[in-house]
Amino acid sequence: MEQSNKEQSFYGHAGKYLPQEEMLEVKKQKDFLTISLPRETIYYENRIGLAPEAVSLLTQNGHKVFIESKAGENAYFTDESYSEAGGEIVFDKKEAYKADIVLKVAPPTMEELELLRPGQVLFSTIALTMQNDQFFKTLMAKRVNAIAFELIKDRANVLSIVRSMSEIAGNTSVLIAAEYLSDKKLGKGVMFGGFSGITPTEVVILGAGTVGEFAVRAAMGLGAFVKVFDNSIYRLRRLQSNLNARIFTSIIQPKVLLKALKTADVVICAIHSPEGRAPVVITEEMVSQMKYGSVIVDVSIDQGGCVETSRVTTHADPVFKKYNVTHYCVTNIPSRVPRTASYALSNFFAPVLLNIGEGGGVESLLKIDPGIKHGVYVYNGILTNAYIGELFNIPYQDIDLLMAAWS
Repeated sequence: MEQSNKEQSFYGHAGKYLPQEEMLEVKKQKDFLTISLPRETIYYENRIGLAPEAVSLLTQNGHKVFIESKAGENAYFTDESYSEAGGEIVFDKKEAYKADIVLKVAPPTMEELELLRPGQVLFSTIALTMQNDQFFKTLMAKRVNAIAFELIKDRANVLSIVRSMSEIAGNTSVLIAAEYLSDKKLGKGVMFGGFSGITPTEVVILGAGTVGEFAVRAAMGLGAFVKVFDNSIYRLRRLQSNLNARIFTSIIQPKVLLKALKTADVVICAIHSPEGRAPVVITEEMVSQMKYGSVIVDVSIDQGGCVETSRVTTHADPVFKKYNVTHYCVTNIPSRVPRTASYALSNFFAPVLLNIGEGGGVESLLKIDPGIKHGVYVYNGILTNAYIGELFNIPYQDIDLLMAAWS
């Protein structure tokens, strides 16, 4: 039967428009996920990816969350708190690796990699400086989908988890410096900050990125006099704009830096290198001319450090003295405040996991969320990160082409 003129006007001519019922998007079927939180085995990692409150949110939405016994212990989350939130406590590590999605903080060890199975999704850090080609080849052989914390971006194209951890590291570095500066053996019994009638603490901060900015905020909040050095005029201007205050800033020039170091009570190194090792900008000769009892907190030690006298220390044995200057060179500073850092991770991952479930699986999420897709470095057993591929001489492919071929 032919359409009337009114019908043709509504639907269009010659099939230009489809009937309304056919234009509606078919809603994807919700996936009920199984998620596991294995206990971290690397001694310096105290964080966990989900807090009990996030586990409660996920279980209330029909997902199952398995927590290896004592996985949250170092972040002061008990097994009971996870159990009360609806999580299931497992005592066998093998059971903790049977879920659809494995969420851990430190990269899996070679022993843990053997517990993975094809098709699983692994969320973790890479810690690239710690890895070798065998790590990635094993992940590829397991045919998993691996997503790195360090590479995930948000809608503003910001490395969101890195930024959160950098904010924590910046604030915490100042509190660490305050602790050692007041110590009668490792410092000189000086209160960090300012006090009426007394010269305020002088703080030199290298790097005007996120770590540097939050270190500046914390130091200024305590009343210290702050000097910031960076080789980017843009970052220095952005810092002053974000602080809405005029502070001492300078390009890194050896003579100017040395003059500042000679009077500094605290030095916080927050220079980040996009690739490879952080540059060494404070020489041993400069350190030898610093004040007795001053403190260096080298946040850049994750990339080798930007002080020539720095060497890696641990949370168990965090400091050493060189030229009567206390050096704090612990990698992974956010793990010093694991409960706070775990909540920061949890606030990010809970919505992501809910979206994976609502969208019908991780592959559906990757199609609509370029920020999460940016974090993928192994997709169905194929390396998709060009930098890793070139660094370890492993063949890699573009993830967009892979997803298009397999859709």
